[in-house]
Amino acid sequence: MIQVRAANERGRAEHGWLSSRHTFSFGSYYDPQQPGYSDLLVINDDRVAPSQGFGTHPHRDMEIMSYVLEGALEHRDSMGTGSVIVPGDVQLMSAGSGVTHSEFNHSNRDSVHFLQIWVVPGESGGTPLYQQRNVPSTEKRGRLRLIASPDGAGESLTIKQNAAIYAGLFDGDERATYNLAPDRYAYVHVARGSVKLNGTMLREGDGARIRAESALEFTEGNDAEVLLFDLRPLDKTIRG
Repeated sequence: MIQVRAANERGRAEHGWLSSRHTFSFGSYYDPQQPGYSDLLVINDDRVAPSQGFGTHPHRDMEIMSYVLEGALEHRDSMGTGSVIVPGDVQLMSAGSGVTHSEFNHSNRDSVHFLQIWVVPGESGGTPLYQQRNVPSTEKRGRLRLIASPDGAGESLTIKQNAAIYAGLFDGDERATYNLAPDRYAYVHVARGSVKLNGTMLREGDGARIRAESALEFTEGNDAEVLLFDLRPLDKTIRG
């Protein structure tokens, strides 16, 4: 079963320097039918004005990924990490027992567009950890490239949860099939463009809850960039 979450149904936040769309409940946006999906808690589609950003603030017990689509995002944290994240980079911060960090638009001219993703960790506490890796577009073109996994397989980042995250680029005749285990759920988010998922058209900003599907087929992409989350079978919005 595929349940589409249309882009225009997402929560909105407009703060002048920040324009954000919330796939799931976040901040002042609350929808009891959108508390997250399995261990996937947040997908925020953020656009930040030049030289603006999120000042230093704390996190704990959360796996936090930043996936930049356009521009450059500057990251600093209490672990001593300072980095600039650009398209093609994948960044993952395990907050563990506690960390503070800031994220700012690195440019004083151009906006930055990125996805902020939160996954609930499998265990509380632990030493905070920062990871960042560049994944060239050639490794995502016409396929699903593993970018985060519990064991860091295939040079992916290590996420502290029984979850796997893939990124893919699809255009024209490019296609890929993902075999989903019978005891797993999945979530697909279209970061840009459009693509068909098992014959269902998904457009930029759309998402899809997936369960009881053995195979996920991505076809007819139009400059599409997608993220696929392979997740434990948990969904508190399902009844019966």
